[in-house]
Amino acid sequence: MAGAGGRAPLGLRRWLSSPAPAPRVCVVGSGPAGFYTAQHILKHHGGALVDIYEKLPIPFGLVRFGVAPDHPEVKNVINTFTQTAHSERCAYYGNVTVGRDVTVPELQQAYHAVVLSYGAEDNRVLGIPGENLPGVYSARAFVGWYNGLPENQDLKPDLSCETALILGHGNVALDIARILLSPLQLLRKTDITDSSLAALACSKVKRVWLVGRRGPLQVAFTIKELREMINLPGTRAVLDPADFTGLESAVKDAPRPRKRLTELMIKTALEKPEEMQAAAAGAAAPREWGLKFQRSPQEVLPSADRRRARGIRMALTRLEGSGDSAKAIPTGDVEELECGLVVSSIGYRSLPLDPAVPFDSQRGIIPNSSGRVEGVPGLYCSGWVKRGPTGVIITTMNDSFDTAQSVLEDLQGGVLDISPSREGFGLVESILHSRGVRPVSFSDWEKIDATEVARGKAAGKPREKIVDPAEMLQIIGH
Repeated sequence: MAGAGGRAPLGLRRWLSSPAPAPRVCVVGSGPAGFYTAQHILKHHGGALVDIYEKLPIPFGLVRFGVAPDHPEVKNVINTFTQTAHSERCAYYGNVTVGRDVTVPELQQAYHAVVLSYGAEDNRVLGIPGENLPGVYSARAFVGWYNGLPENQDLKPDLSCETALILGHGNVALDIARILLSPLQLLRKTDITDSSLAALACSKVKRVWLVGRRGPLQVAFTIKELREMINLPGTRAVLDPADFTGLESAVKDAPRPRKRLTELMIKTALEKPEEMQAAAAGAAAPREWGLKFQRSPQEVLPSADRRRARGIRMALTRLEGSGDSAKAIPTGDVEELECGLVVSSIGYRSLPLDPAVPFDSQRGIIPNSSGRVEGVPGLYCSGWVKRGPTGVIITTMNDSFDTAQSVLEDLQGGVLDISPSREGFGLVESILHSRGVRPVSFSDWEKIDATEVARGKAAGKPREKIVDPAEMLQIIGH
């Protein structure tokens, strides 16, 4: 297609001599949402450069800090994320708090597109008297404590009571119940932190109630987690057959997962006590757990000296409507339950990151359309801060691919103007340097990782998590 004399036409010559600047994309947050967004962009755009920023020195977010220690298979996605981080077009910068060390507008100056994937770093509050008493914890803090989240390393939950009560009927609530009741020899083989293992070894908790405002047809946990709880060695399930009356016919036409889940609860409720005893044989005082339905917390009751929680008062509820949209309405009757440990597992909550980013505090999300932040071209969001704190890793993966697709479409359609080349980390680095912030690289993380694995090996565990950021930085000579 050469012109006269074999020379390329002028327009084509100019294009050949000046390659288009590479689109620079920045992702804030290195949990599943951040890594899946980066992975999709790198895979489907051969020239894009992606930088991932994380406030902790260490990556992987809730895969490291949310997944239960006895569910190691769920953590296998870390291998995929590590491959992404090793791409020559991807860089990781840990130990950088966006909104404090560098602002979102500063990132927008440095990158063609900025994706916010920082998750939900707070919990929903109960809004009832007594919820701030010692002995009451959020699920987020409790899970963070046994999973080594630095901000929860000093939680020191008091496990000196026999009865614990968890508010919520989701998988996180079951995780916590399972960790509280698991035989120590099972936990010793996991990456649970050393200090929480020591605390659980001295725990007096032998009974855990999981309480929900609605009924058996509205529980949010899945059958795999329920089955694991039912089969926990040395532990028996206490379900009241009366709670399940008439439900078999009610779930006949329900979707298969809901039907199977309900049938398993009914079967467990109807098991005869001697079968239960046989199942828990070998345990002198079998531990137990149970589900309580249609109860809404009204007040955490203080001990006589008002120094700690001693129980909880709950309003009994009736359901209006059916299925997932059923509402719990108080009946006027109340019930009190003695317990020395209360864990509130009613959901996580995202927080606003930077005044420059629109935020819907009612719904706890960044207002967006397919991940495009409303009213701010070039700004995107993925994961829990985009859709709310629900779903498992696969949900987050699909959601992040959806946001990444929006970025790719905007690059292709010229919505994102990449003609002015952007400096990316070059600009951010000078900003961080001026503020005395030293980022941590992915190879730095791999040194921390190797130290954890070596310490774990010595203790017969997959790893011994380091929970103090100062110690992490010391290992890499920061």
